[in-house]
Amino acid sequence: MIRILGTLLFLSLLLWSYKACGQTLYLSSIGSSEKETTSIDSLGYQTNFDDFASLDSEVKRLGKNLSNLGYIETELLNFTKLNDSSYQATFSLKIKYESIIIDHKNLVDLSILKLSGFLDKNNELIVPIIEVESTLQSINSEIANRGNPFSYLKLVDIEKAGHKLLRGSLSVSEPTSRTIDKFILKGYEKFPKSFINRYLKIKTGQTFSLEKIKEKTEAFNDLVFANKIKDPEVLFTKDSTILYMYIEKATSNTFDGFLGFGTNEATDKIEFDGYLDLNLINNLNYGESLRLLYKSDENEQQTFDLKLGAPYLFSSPMGLEVNLNIFRRDSSFVTVTQAAKINYQINSKNVVSIGLNTVNSTDLLDISTSQISDYKSNQYLASYTYTKRQNYDFLFPINFLFDLSTGFGYRSYDAVDEPQSNFSLNTFKIFNLNAKNSIYGRISSNYLLSDTYLENELPRFGGINSIRGFEENSLIANLFAVLNTEYRYKLNNSIYVHSVIDAAYFKNQILNQKEKLFGFGFGFGFLSKAGLFRFNYTSGKTENQKFRLTDSKIHLSLTTRF
Repeated sequence: MIRILGTLLFLSLLLWSYKACGQTLYLSSIGSSEKETTSIDSLGYQTNFDDFASLDSEVKRLGKNLSNLGYIETELLNFTKLNDSSYQATFSLKIKYESIIIDHKNLVDLSILKLSGFLDKNNELIVPIIEVESTLQSINSEIANRGNPFSYLKLVDIEKAGHKLLRGSLSVSEPTSRTIDKFILKGYEKFPKSFINRYLKIKTGQTFSLEKIKEKTEAFNDLVFANKIKDPEVLFTKDSTILYMYIEKATSNTFDGFLGFGTNEATDKIEFDGYLDLNLINNLNYGESLRLLYKSDENEQQTFDLKLGAPYLFSSPMGLEVNLNIFRRDSSFVTVTQAAKINYQINSKNVVSIGLNTVNSTDLLDISTSQISDYKSNQYLASYTYTKRQNYDFLFPINFLFDLSTGFGYRSYDAVDEPQSNFSLNTFKIFNLNAKNSIYGRISSNYLLSDTYLENELPRFGGINSIRGFEENSLIANLFAVLNTEYRYKLNNSIYVHSVIDAAYFKNQILNQKEKLFGFGFGFGFLSKAGLFRFNYTSGKTENQKFRLTDSKIHLSLTTRF
């Protein structure tokens, strides 16, 4: 009998304990006046709790929120248990302060404090009470970005300064700035180190700022031979800061060629022309580039062009570019051009250059003429190039290019030195209307300024890379300007179609000729495993000439990356 009574007593205690533990607790909060109670209710605090610890935390949180709202003298007068499940907290809010004058004592740079928007013309920082916490957080973030990642701010010595006005002092902990002690490359360890220092402008000993480092590493996206895998990371130790950058080597070599054919007006026979264009980039992991171009067209013209670029020589901010160009026109003449330029890369998009250009042209005709003759020239060069890439687009990786160059010097002809100037512009822009539609516009021009002219020194244009619908390099002029336009429509990420509407104006002072030219047609391109294949069908005409299908040109090209 005693055992049964003991068992029943144990079960009763267990049931009572279960009910007690599962009981919901309720909280009500009031102020010392009806107005204060209304202010407390406006904060929207929690009223239902599963245990007393959560309820007690909510009372403390409510007091902190009242203080942040400006009731910094808030006092918890009573915390009463009304019954088994209900509690009541009584607060005295007193005065609601509106603003606080923060004495910064020049502990923080004024340029940082100005970002808060609360620094007046007398450099006094007056912050609304409800904005204090967020303002201190934003100032602290900017301090961290400028090299103090472990610093934090707090207000001390807070006191009354007037009606609803407080005054406090700013305290900054850990004022010592951090510097980058070492950087480690992950993914592409052989990435040229000179590009870290000169191109990204990240160096050891530099004041650490994670925000600025993220901005600088975005320049990886402007490189042809490397891509950023993810944002940089930082390892902080007691006495060092190590920066990790994650990059990968990109396929950047290209082989480009095209085959063109059309009907010769004189013979009515189909003639072929074409070119090979090889670009090798960063194969030695120095960021170097080599371009080899060979072109032969239906006018019995051959072009050989070799260009070598070496950036950041000996880890200096200067790069070197040398160029050899040989142009031969049937048995009329051959011209050899040599150029050398020193480049300075301002940033990932802007490059300025200065250099020297020499030209030696030889007359191959047995009978001398006044239009073709031997000559030599020397010019000093200056150029500026801006490039904006969109590497996410495999079909059109460059969105905007602006290349302006000029040369000043002398040309020697028949033992007479004659001053000459040369100006050239090549610029294009892709206007992306949406994901599928875009408009491409390009302007290319050249102006040779001289007292007299020789035929074998005049710039040449026409063809697939100039005004389309005309034979390659069939047009010569001392002044020309070409406008190329295309409306492009992407069927998908690898196939597009486009229109061709070109216009040009040129002036040949030797022949006293001025002409307007037009080219119309269409084309398409598609990206395959072999590369980017392009097809263009165009027809050209002069201002007073009608279109003739027999003058149409078909150009095929294939650009392969490897």
